[in-house]
Amino acid sequence: MRALQTAATGMMAQELNVQVISNNIANVRTTGYKRQRVHFQDLLYENFRRAGSATSDQNTQVPAGTFIGSGVKTVSTGRVMTQGNMTSTEKEYDLAVKGEGFFRIRMPDGRTAYSRDGSFDLDSQGQLVTRDGYQVEPGITIPNNATSVSINAQGTVEVRLPGQTAPQQVGQIQLARFINKVGLESLGDNLFIETAASGQAIDGVGGAEGFGTLQQYSLEEGNVQAVIELSSLISAQRAYEMNSKVITAADQMLSATTQMFRG
Repeated sequence: MRALQTAATGMMAQELNVQVISNNIANVRTTGYKRQRVHFQDLLYENFRRAGSATSDQNTQVPAGTFIGSGVKTVSTGRVMTQGNMTSTEKEYDLAVKGEGFFRIRMPDGRTAYSRDGSFDLDSQGQLVTRDGYQVEPGITIPNNATSVSINAQGTVEVRLPGQTAPQQVGQIQLARFINKVGLESLGDNLFIETAASGQAIDGVGGAEGFGTLQQYSLEEGNVQAVIELSSLISAQRAYEMNSKVITAADQMLSATTQMFRG
């Protein structure tokens, strides 16, 4: 019976939907996390009677055809790249991007990754790095005798040194944006890499045309909304249950048919 296979595709689709929702809920407190959303499409149809086909020699036509679908498929689990809420911190190396742009991160293998997580720190050499020790691009080194560090909205890093009245610039934080940021590939650890779908990175600085601004002593929270995710979870669960009911009903119908032939 066709309904068995059709309902099975629905159950598999909703199982994946629940997995994506659970990952969103698990990352509700992850800095810079962008929630995922599952997109579905219907599968191929079998045409038993095409709409518009002739029904007589006098050119009468069928107003509506007969089409039987074969289920559903998952086509993507794209990111929703909306802005998360800003939360204030007490760390001078915490940065948040307000608007468009990703931080550039140098991976250990030499690749450049991109992140919205601006929870940075210093390594033993005084270089600005992520929590995993990956260097922020371009490299910025803070002198070990610096008494204070300030980072403005454009990403200019200035320090105050003993005996100097004016601040000294030690670096410039760059941002990157993409034509299709949804096409970025997730690496985990709050990192993305560019793909053919995302297009090449467009480099710039905070406040430039098309780029957001930087905010020191702040971090961007994940854009997961718990109420929406819980509502989506309930809907996915109900859809899964309805598909399982279809399989049960189809199985009972097949059993009844079998018994009729045996009788």
